[in-house]
Amino acid sequence: MLAVKQAALNTISKLPEDTDIDEIMYQLYVIDKIRKAQQAVQLKQVLSSEDLKREIDLW
Repeated sequence: MLAVKQAALNTISKLPEDTDIDEIMYQLYVIDKIRKAQQAVQLKQVLSSEDLKREIDLW
């Protein structure tokens, strides 16, 4: 995985020149969420689809 700073710079550099700060912040937010989800998968800190279905049934 890329370092966080490098991933942010890569993402920002791909955005159009007239991108506003809200869009930049949103893109960085998405990168952060994806990175955290990938880390959770690697650490096996996720629910199986069956466990999720059982949890939803309890709602």
